[in-house]
Amino acid sequence: MQGFFQLISTADFLGLLERFQPLAAEQLPLVRGLGRVLAGDITVPEPLPPFARATMDGFAVRARDTFGCSDSEPALLTIAGEIAMGSPASELALQPGQTAAIWTGGALPVLADSVVMVEFTHRLDDLTVEIQRPVAPGDNVIRRGEDYELGAVVLRRGHKLRPQDLGVLAGIGITRATVHRRPRVAIISTGDELVPPDQKPAPGKIRDINSTTLAALVEECGGEPLALGITSDSVEELTKGCRRALALPADVVLLSGGSSVGRRDFTLEVFKRLEQTEVLAHGVSIRPGKPTILARRENVAFFGLPGHVGSAIVVFHLLVRPLLSRLAGTTAIPGLRRIIAVASEQIPSVIGREDYVRVALHQGNIHRRIIATPVYGKSGLLNPLVRSDGLLVIHRDTEGLDQGEEAEVLLFP
Repeated sequence: MQGFFQLISTADFLGLLERFQPLAAEQLPLVRGLGRVLAGDITVPEPLPPFARATMDGFAVRARDTFGCSDSEPALLTIAGEIAMGSPASELALQPGQTAAIWTGGALPVLADSVVMVEFTHRLDDLTVEIQRPVAPGDNVIRRGEDYELGAVVLRRGHKLRPQDLGVLAGIGITRATVHRRPRVAIISTGDELVPPDQKPAPGKIRDINSTTLAALVEECGGEPLALGITSDSVEELTKGCRRALALPADVVLLSGGSSVGRRDFTLEVFKRLEQTEVLAHGVSIRPGKPTILARRENVAFFGLPGHVGSAIVVFHLLVRPLLSRLAGTTAIPGLRRIIAVASEQIPSVIGREDYVRVALHQGNIHRRIIATPVYGKSGLLNPLVRSDGLLVIHRDTEGLDQGEEAEVLLFP
């Protein structure tokens, strides 16, 4: 167990997340599959497309019948028929010197291997057409199974389903997918000074911001938020809130506030009180977010997050989001999208910790580079959060950045 406020690196913290396992699988219809993560590979039960199809309006031909033709010496072919949309390919077989009118998506007739685009043809009468441009076998055609052959793996385990993925599955006749269950995340805001957002705060009180913010962050990255409301600053009430979360049951419990070392910061004590719960870490060498706590009970994770919403957002993106991705079963690299930007001014830091500086981004005039301008403000202020586009990273072995120096920026979604 990590000692009280013994700081560890973000890399070490993320290593602790490997103790948690992906959640169980469930089967869902495709209409509910968006954003879910596959629990197993999906193979193709039939070739896609199931027949050779035209990709252009024109004339289906045997390519050899067009070799050597040109505008001045067109090939004259006999029109054997027209391929109606939805008609099977077996209805017509081309003989040497024959062709058939065809529309985009139509099934290629038997023995045809290519399509001449309609703009390179000229009908002489109802039975004869001039072909003015030669084609090679396969031109303007999608072959049977060219998209996916029978038995091919179309999507791998750990893949997060996107709209185009759902379309492919529908195209091969798969209407249900086996996916990992969405992580259920209980959210508890702690503090005697907090009131719900719909109440007018009395003197000395403030509205709870973290519950709404954290619930939105959880939903944004594919989890299921379970808002448990506000809990007073007492060991008994916090413990009761955690036990309520376990009874839901929740896969992750987020307590915002109470993770520091102040007189009324009880989160660490609560985690130690919970039966069969192990405290894995208390303190990460980052700013903001240093007093973050991680505990584990079997496969349930407990996070003690900072009370300031700005710090809680940083910790969520850096440390909670990767765990939710792991629980959801994704094999993709977790976290925010990263870009390289140039510091607009000198940004100080201290060697030995990672700094995550809120920045606003704009495109510079020189070389069209992205410029990152710090958005400073006290940790309790909300205005800097709204004006920020991402977090500029200053690594542990760096003593700040000079003006014009490049740095990584983690983009907010």
